[in-house]
Amino acid sequence: MFKETPNPPETDDVSPYESLDSKKLHEAANRALDHYLNPAALKSPVARKPSTMYMVAPDIKDEDLLAHTCESLAQASVMAGDFAGYLEGPHRHTAMAIQQIVMLAELAVNRMLDNVAVPKPALHS
Repeated sequence: MFKETPNPPETDDVSPYESLDSKKLHEAANRALDHYLNPAALKSPVARKPSTMYMVAPDIKDEDLLAHTCESLAQASVMAGDFAGYLEGPHRHTAMAIQQIVMLAELAVNRMLDNVAVPKPALHS
């Protein structure tokens, strides 16, 4: 009996890992899949090392830190407000929102500064 469809050609059983090139291609494909489907697998957790270029003196008093922070926030608020004056539309609204967030932080720092117990100087007898 004659078949209308010919038999498939006979092939050798070849492993995809038999040649070096196919191994490299398979590894590259796995890396590509991991990159798009599992990006956390590629990243190793690296401890963040803070920069020592700018450093707060370790012996500075809390009250001094709060005072400097309050001044910095006040300056940032003024700069954001001035900058918002040059903008229009949604960009102005964004700058004003940033100014408001800075002002809220300034208020919180001011409250903390009010609550800091300032040591009273010892009276000399």
